[in-house]
Amino acid sequence: MPIVDIKRNTESKMDQSIESFKHNLTKIRTGRANPAILDTVHVDYYGAMVPISQVANVSLLDSRTVSVQPWEKGMGAKIEKAIRDSDLGLNPSSMGDLIRVPMPPMSEERRKELTKLVRNEGESAKVAVRNLRRDANESLKKLDKDKLASEDDLKRCEADIQKVTDRHILAIDQLVAGKEQDIMAV
Repeated sequence: MPIVDIKRNTESKMDQSIESFKHNLTKIRTGRANPAILDTVHVDYYGAMVPISQVANVSLLDSRTVSVQPWEKGMGAKIEKAIRDSDLGLNPSSMGDLIRVPMPPMSEERRKELTKLVRNEGESAKVAVRNLRRDANESLKKLDKDKLASEDDLKRCEADIQKVTDRHILAIDQLVAGKEQDIMAV
């Protein structure tokens, strides 16, 4: 594999790691309501477990309330039970066809737990980025061993990969800081 492909693939995989990390952050609750918090909740739909977003319209009513509008009449009770049984600590209430899911205010202790969780997710994302750097450097060493590239090109590529790694780790740190700020905001 040529040096250019190694750099391109590594950067692309690091971008995917960042996107995955962003997706994981949306699942962590802040003080504000976010429809993505229900993405992990699955409901029984004719024998198959599917995400709520596939059987209902999930949106925001206000900054502290998520609304769930089932597409079929009989799904309301199942959706309500699935939300209640999830580990999110939410207590939905029905108003006709509409299910309201108020976000309870978080205690200081819960906020601190969530910031620890965010930091752990951030560390996992950093480890993934560093593993990608290691894999790229191993590919470069293999090119060097096989004498398929000059030593100067390899050193330059290693430096470029390190810069890309540093940039991605900085982005992860910024995402962690932003999410912690959201969680700690009362």
